[in-house]
Amino acid sequence: MARDANPSPTSLLASLIFGSRWLQVPLYLGLIIAQAVYVFLFLKELAHLVLHATSFGEQQIMLIVLGLIDVVMISNLLVMVIVGGYETFVSRLKLDGHPDQPEWLDHVNASVLKIKLAMAIIGISSIHLLKTFIEAGNLGSDGAKLTEAGVMWQTIIHIVFILSAVGIAYVDRLGREIPAEQH
Repeated sequence: MARDANPSPTSLLASLIFGSRWLQVPLYLGLIIAQAVYVFLFLKELAHLVLHATSFGEQQIMLIVLGLIDVVMISNLLVMVIVGGYETFVSRLKLDGHPDQPEWLDHVNASVLKIKLAMAIIGISSIHLLKTFIEAGNLGSDGAKLTEAGVMWQTIIHIVFILSAVGIAYVDRLGREIPAEQH
């Protein structure tokens, strides 16, 4: 297809706007660096657990393991944002037929990505809340890391995350039903 020798100002503007999506690439590269930091944190905490396994009590081991799970869930969230966001907003990754292509990438779009992110945030919040509940036995004692108000606010924030995810899923469902009803 031949290109116009004198493109109109409107087509130049459209090209500039469409091309601006590539400005997100440094953001995704930054998230990859952040993920490398999380790998380092995970390995550091894992080494701490292994080296002190015989001197830690069950509760302390459980809290460290929950911290490791938390790091993995945050890393999974980063992968979803990096891969799904790049595929949705920047350019296709052209992974068709690749044996390691994530199953969810076949049907990723902004709506699916929002719901997956909301669910990942709820999972991460659940781990934090579980750690809080385990440590809540120390409330009121000297050296307690938590206060009753802190536990209450963490619980309220977690509930807000859940309600937000339900709201996002509901609005998404409404958006899919409206076009079907208009036919």
